[in-house]
Amino acid sequence: MKILIVRHGDPDYANDALTELGWKEAEALSERMKNVKADECYVSPLNRAKETASLSLPKMNMQAEELKWLREFAPKVQRPEKMGVAWDWVPSDWTSMPYAFDFDRWTEFPALEDAHVREEVEWIYSEFDAFLEKHGYKKEGKLFKAIRPNNDTIVFFCHFGLECILLSYLLNLPPFVLWHSTIAAPTSITTVATEERREGIAQFRMLSFGDTSHLYAAGMEPAFSGRFRECYTNEDERKD
Repeated sequence: MKILIVRHGDPDYANDALTELGWKEAEALSERMKNVKADECYVSPLNRAKETASLSLPKMNMQAEELKWLREFAPKVQRPEKMGVAWDWVPSDWTSMPYAFDFDRWTEFPALEDAHVREEVEWIYSEFDAFLEKHGYKKEGKLFKAIRPNNDTIVFFCHFGLECILLSYLLNLPPFVLWHSTIAAPTSITTVATEERREGIAQFRMLSFGDTSHLYAAGMEPAFSGRFRECYTNEDERKD
């Protein structure tokens, strides 16, 4: 089974919509997605993801089912500087958390506990686990039991923060490492697939992360959303 995780286009977060650039990105994405032979498509309940999917789905001859747990990762955390999303910590802060690099214990930090981050993660993991089992794979420990092995292709239209939570479950990695050491640019596509080297036992392997080749094919550079300034003196790039 393959899972394609597609991030929404360049966002206008205040209005939960795509920017003008985001719509251009979504159009470029649709030219890529029209060649994807998907068996099922799913979309976040948030409008920026729905708008992104709206250009691809007709070209794929597909419809998408809305799944609540594909929304952006919701908890707001009191960080040293201000209240904000759970993962948006400066490197010196998150890397000093005692279990930031531990898949099983990364939420054991006072600010994350106060924001009920573990409860949100467990809810998403539980919903994702039920979804995967429905599609033939059941997690047992760090691997997956292949109950009904298949070659289906599933597409999720969702969000970067949430994408890292899903990948953490599939790959047994702590989300903080994914949140801060990678970037899935707007309309990027991440592909993971099962490998069944022993009958009945599967693992998921990342085939590509944050692929934006469709943007380059359209003569576009990936948007900066989700990144921070490359050099501290780059005043035209995001600092906070």
